[in-house]
Amino acid sequence: MLKLDKAFLRGSYPPVVTPFRDGKIDFETFASLIDRQVKGGSHGIVIGGTTGEPSSLTVDERCELVKVAVQTVARRIPVVAGTGSQSLAETIEITTKAEKLGADAVLVVTPYYIKPPQRGLVQYFLAVAERIEIPLLIYHIPGRTSVTVKASTVVEIAERTPKLVGIKHASTDLGFVTEVLGRLGQEFRIFCGLEALSLPMMAIGAAGTMNAVGNLDPARVAKLCEALKGNQLQIARQLHYSLSALNEAIFLDTNPVPLKYMMWRIGLLPSAELRLPLVPVGAECREQLDAVLFEADLLKNKSGSMQQPTGS
Repeated sequence: MLKLDKAFLRGSYPPVVTPFRDGKIDFETFASLIDRQVKGGSHGIVIGGTTGEPSSLTVDERCELVKVAVQTVARRIPVVAGTGSQSLAETIEITTKAEKLGADAVLVVTPYYIKPPQRGLVQYFLAVAERIEIPLLIYHIPGRTSVTVKASTVVEIAERTPKLVGIKHASTDLGFVTEVLGRLGQEFRIFCGLEALSLPMMAIGAAGTMNAVGNLDPARVAKLCEALKGNQLQIARQLHYSLSALNEAIFLDTNPVPLKYMMWRIGLLPSAELRLPLVPVGAECREQLDAVLFEADLLKNKSGSMQQPTGS
C-alpha cells in the first residue's frame, strides 16, 4: 500500500451536494459550500459521491466540479473525487482527469447494473489503478449498486496494487470491517458510508466517515471523529446521539432529496432543485424534516414558511 501521511484520509470527509439552478450546476453556491466545509472543521471532502448525484451529471460536469473544488480548497484540506461509473472507459476518463485537476485521491464505485463476479471486480479496479498515481478507494454501496464486494476480494486487490488504500463501506456488515482490517492492517483506510453506523464502525477501527449529515453540521460530525481519535468515548457517544435524528432524516426519502430540502430550509442552498428522476419531498416529509432541524438547533422557527422548494 502507498505510504500515506498519518492524518491523510482520516476523519470526517462529507460528500458534498451538487447545487442546481434552472437545470444547471450552481457553481457559485457549490464553492461556498466547499469553503464552509473547510471553515467548519471537516478533515476533507468528497466530490461526486452519491450525495452529489453523479449519475445525473455529464462527464464534463463531474470534472468541472472537481476543478472548482480543488481551486476553492486551495490545499487547505484533501479533495477526494468520486469518479466511478457503470463503464470502465468512462470511469478511467473521469479518474485520470480528476488526477490531472488536482484531486488528492479517487473514490470509485463498483460498476452498477452489470452485477460482475468477484474476479471481474478485481480486474476492474486493477485496470483503474494502473492508470493513476494517486490513492484509490473502492466505493462499496450494495444497496445502490446491487454489487457486493467480498472482504477477500478487497484483500486481493490491495495485495496486487499499492494504489488501493481504502474503501468506503456503505453496509451494515461490521464483520467485513473486522476481516479487512485484520488482514490488511490499520493503515488501510475504511470510511463508514452509513450515517447511523459512524460511531460503531470507527470504534472497531474505521479511519473516518463520509457522512451526508456533514453537509448540515460539519463541525459536529468532525468532533465525533476527533473524540473517537482521542479515545473520548463518552463525548463520542453524546455526539452520536445528538446526530441520530439527522442521520435518520437523510433517508426519509432517497438521498439527497431530504438533505437538499434541509439545506434549503436553513439557508445553505437558494434552491432544493434536483434532476429527474429525483423530485422534491412532499408536505408530510417536509414537516418531519423541519421538526428534526428544529430539535437539532439548526432551524430557529419550525413554523416558518412551508412553501414547496424549487424542484426538478
